[in-house]
Parts: sequence; structure tokens; C-alpha cells
Amino acid sequence: MRIGKIEIERTAALAPMAGVADSAFRQICKQFGAAYMVGEMASAKGMHYSDRKTARLLGVNDVERPVAVQLFGDEPEIVAEAAKKALAFCPDAIDINMGCPAPKVAGNGGGAALMKNVALAARITEATVKAVDLPVTVKFRKGWDDAHVNAVEFARAMEQSGAAALTVHGRTRMQYYAPPVDLDIIAAVKAAVSIPVIGNGDCIDIQSVVNMYDYTKCDLVMIGRGALGSPWI
Repeated sequence: MRIGKIEIERTAALAPMAGVADSAFRQICKQFGAAYMVGEMASAKGMHYSDRKTARLLGVNDVERPVAVQLFGDEPEIVAEAAKKALAFCPDAIDINMGCPAPKVAGNGGGAALMKNVALAARITEATVKAVDLPVTVKFRKGWDDAHVNAVEFARAMEQSGAAALTVHGRTRMQYYAPPVDLDIIAAVKAAVSIPVIGNGDCIDIQSVVNMYDYTKCDLVMIGRGALGSPWI
């Protein structure tokens, strides 16, 4: 598959897990065949205020490529500015987190909270796309809760805003990481857009990865918690 000019040889990508997917872990996963990976999310506002800890999250080693850095925030101009600053770390792509369920992120308007404001999420994506020459991707969820499942609408808006690829976690924000992932919503997103779609959720072994591909027709599978303690996955 391709994300912009990036060629990615399947089978699986490493998810951007906070506190886990640092450069050292990414290099180990790369040795075991990770096709693509996204680093730990960094605060766009933290970068705006030149927070050194935030900048350390963006370091990339050449052996990890192709690799994206991930930003989160709820202000288009601030996220776009952070993306420009992130170019100093030479990533292959910029990923915007619109799916994190953590209260400290979603509770402050970032992460999955952006799924409640599609127009704002679209402005963030559009501003970031205009700010950098790299492919810009977006990671999001099924919706905020069962009463607000809007992943298809959200995906179309991100595509129209210039996103080069999408990653969909098949659960709502309120579901966090249970019950089982909804493969139907990932399949619906794949059918609704023309850009690559990466499926995420409950991929823990070969069988679950093959099932994700076969059922959803996604372009790539992303493994998150399944790699914890098992980077060879």
C-alpha cells in the first residue's frame, strides 16, 4: 500500500501507544518485521510552548522507517505549527490523533473528543496538510458513544480535508478497549473513502490479522496492545 509517496509492504503496522511505542520499542518491532509504525503522541500545545519532554517523543531513528510522528490538539493553527516543528525530526508522515479516549486528552478537547466536532477536526486536518509537504494521516474511532457512531461521516470529512490515509479503531470512546472490536464499522469506512484505510483493534495473532483483512478489506492492519510483551507479533 501507499501513503502519499511512502511504500509500505504489508503485513502489520505498530500502533502509537503512549508510554510504549518509543524509539527503542519501535526498533525492536522493526527487527521483527513491522511494516510501518507511528510514534507516541505528542502535544501540539506542548510543542507550541517548546516543551522539551514533548520534543523527545518525536525522535526518529532511520532504522524505523517508514515511521510517522503523532500529534494531538484541538486548535488548527497550533497543530499545524507543531507539524512544521516536527519536520525537524525527519518523520515520513504526520499523524493526527483523533481517537485517544484518555480523560486528560479527550477531556480537554483533543483525541476522541474531536469526533464530536467534525467541522473542527476537518479544519485541523486541512491546516496541517497545508502546513507540511509530508503525508498527513488521521487516527480515530467508531464514534464518541453508541448514540453517536459517525466514523463514516468523519472519514469522508478527513478525506475531503486532504488526509492521505486513515486509521480506524473499531470502538467508541466510551468503550475504551472493550467489548470486541466492531469490524463492520472499519469495513464501512473502507467502502466510503478512496484513500488507504488501516484497521485497528483486537489484532493479537495471525488469525485475527487475517480476519481483519478478509472481513474489512482494509489496506493495512495496525497492532497495538497485542505487541505488548510480544514485539514479534
